[in-house]
Amino acid sequence: MSVEVNNETEWQVDEAEFAALGRFVIDAMHVHPMSELSIQLVGTEVMADLHERYLDEPGPTDVMSFPMDELRPGRAGETGEPGMLGDVVLCPEVAADQARAAGHTTTEELLLLTVHGILHLLGFDHAEPAEEKEMFDLQRKLLLTFLASR
Repeated sequence: MSVEVNNETEWQVDEAEFAALGRFVIDAMHVHPMSELSIQLVGTEVMADLHERYLDEPGPTDVMSFPMDELRPGRAGETGEPGMLGDVVLCPEVAADQARAAGHTTTEELLLLTVHGILHLLGFDHAEPAEEKEMFDLQRKLLLTFLASR
């Protein structure tokens, strides 16, 4: 599993931790181990541009996902074909505001958003209540399991 982390902001993050989280989620979701994932941290101007260009929404958002090869989760012992999972783009400034409101650190918020973004790359969504419950339960389980293993 190749996970590239690119921090284009002034925020200090442990890039190795984000790469480890990406590998953990990919492994837990039984995606082929030769697949690739990119995690990018960008400023509000870049995120606002992406948000408007791709979702026709004004202003920056916390996380966006750009799938490449439409990989899907496998099952234990069945990982499917390798490929480019895609890009997860995070905005630390938006995440910091959300973290303050939620009562935890910016890093914790960014890690949660990373899992959220990867699940979107794998085809999960939260448009409907049942989908939201499934996705949010899974992201919570994955993040807590990762953090407990560190």
